[in-house]
Amino acid sequence: MHINIVTIFPEYFDSPLSVSLVGKAIADGHIEVTIHDLREYGRGVHRQVDDAPYGGGAGMVMMVEPLAKALEPLAKTHRILFTPAGAPLTQATLDRFATLDSVTFVCGRYEGIDERVVEHFIDEEVSLGDFVLLGGEVAAAAVIEGIARLLPGVIGNPASTEHESFRGDELEEPQYTRPAAFNGWNVPEVLLSGNHGAVDEWRADQRRERTRERRPDLVAGDIDDG
Repeated sequence: MHINIVTIFPEYFDSPLSVSLVGKAIADGHIEVTIHDLREYGRGVHRQVDDAPYGGGAGMVMMVEPLAKALEPLAKTHRILFTPAGAPLTQATLDRFATLDSVTFVCGRYEGIDERVVEHFIDEEVSLGDFVLLGGEVAAAAVIEGIARLLPGVIGNPASTEHESFRGDELEEPQYTRPAAFNGWNVPEVLLSGNHGAVDEWRADQRRERTRERRPDLVAGDIDDG
């Protein structure tokens, strides 16, 4: 998979793209990342990429010209803008992104971007949730990690991605490992019993109960692909 990132802060990605399984996925050739510094397309000697909004108001708006220059050559990729106005990111969204050969992540900043960019150069708008960050770089890093773990060869045991939260309509059950007792806190007996049928039943019960308590909206069937 080839991932393009359009940003005014290319240095932001130095660490996220070099560590853990994402760094390994890039080193092993499962992912290729090209970072496009939007300021290279900026106006004038100061490489301006933002200006005051028409109609007045607080903050600055990212200009259409630099983004158009950056995104026109990437027209054959799926161009995604991270914005609070986008559809909520879900596991199903990540599953779909992981099937693409090439994507472009556009990291907005300031009060937003000129709407003409959205209308003519963006294929999809995505939001991490109902909150506002300083820019789209955090979202891009999160989505890259979410995609990387789904690509063949990145995770040692692919089955680990098949039974987890947001696969279906339930959250994942609690997990335990050694030691069986710590400070008087004990692992549930059923997990030590060796009875695989009983373990499976316990895990199913835990998934249902945890989901009802923590995410009743999932029980109501509200999880979808935005």
